[in-house]
Amino acid sequence: MIIDNYQRVHNYLRISLTDSCNLRCFYCMPEEEYEFTPTDKLMQVNEIEAIAKIFVAQGVNKIRLTGGEPLVRKDAAAIILALSKLPVQLTMTTNGTRVHDFVDVLEEAKIRSLNISLDTLQADKFLMVTRRKQFETVMKNIQLLIDRNFHVKVNVVVMKGLNDNEINDFIEWTKNTPVHVRFIEFMPFSGNRWTSNKVFTMKEILEVIETKYSIQALQNEKHDTAKKFTVAGHAGTFAIISTMSANFCGDCNRMRLTADGKMKNCLFSKEETDLLAAFRKGDAIEPLIHESIKNKAKELGGQFTTDFEKILTEDINNRSMITIGG
Repeated sequence: MIIDNYQRVHNYLRISLTDSCNLRCFYCMPEEEYEFTPTDKLMQVNEIEAIAKIFVAQGVNKIRLTGGEPLVRKDAAAIILALSKLPVQLTMTTNGTRVHDFVDVLEEAKIRSLNISLDTLQADKFLMVTRRKQFETVMKNIQLLIDRNFHVKVNVVVMKGLNDNEINDFIEWTKNTPVHVRFIEFMPFSGNRWTSNKVFTMKEILEVIETKYSIQALQNEKHDTAKKFTVAGHAGTFAIISTMSANFCGDCNRMRLTADGKMKNCLFSKEETDLLAAFRKGDAIEPLIHESIKNKAKELGGQFTTDFEKILTEDINNRSMITIGG
């Protein structure tokens, strides 16, 4: 087992396949012209499979594939099918733009749950946020997944003054559609123009929803990052990921592997461990994995607290979101 100094068992690995993306969401990508990682610096299919097997041997039983956008990688199908043979729950986070090209592969890999990133239900606002005209494609692909009996979670990063006025539109969507909306508090990363006054907290989200709906809290499972709720009679549900106002670090079981093979023991950790370089040299990486987790901070990478109004972004040492993996 992979255990840190706070007795947290880590059995969930998130693997970024690429830092490339076909959208340009400002809260994920830096403002400056971004240079994607050269192909030879990325983990290759056999390396991803081999490194994943090492994590599985150490107790990992869930793997989530992320990006960038994982499905823009040319060998994404090969990676998905290779990892599907491991004794793990395999899932994925995607922006939904290429799902129609991969839905058969996902079914073959026995992936039954996907997270789709979608911050607005308005086509014009989607274009403004992503700088790409792909709204209709994403909506059609969400329906395609539902029609083929996938469990679809929709990730919504809520930003004050941008899409906080759409919260109840998303709740209304769950009335007749079995989507599971997850509202996410806006988090700070390098180059994403984060400021504390853009954070719309869990308390504020619930207050908005309760102006129109009577809600009921659902039972949360161990290690859940989201607090789950339902509206009576609705086909879908909603949840809130309250990283900024009420973190869930005390029960964390997550590790991250970036597309260039660096291990991060927390989304907000400034330290990274280069597993790929060691693997390519033929060195054992198990000791590196355990050492990284032993160095894990108690909460939020040791870089800030839930008193988020006092965060100085210039003091945070981290990558941009797109280079970490969602």
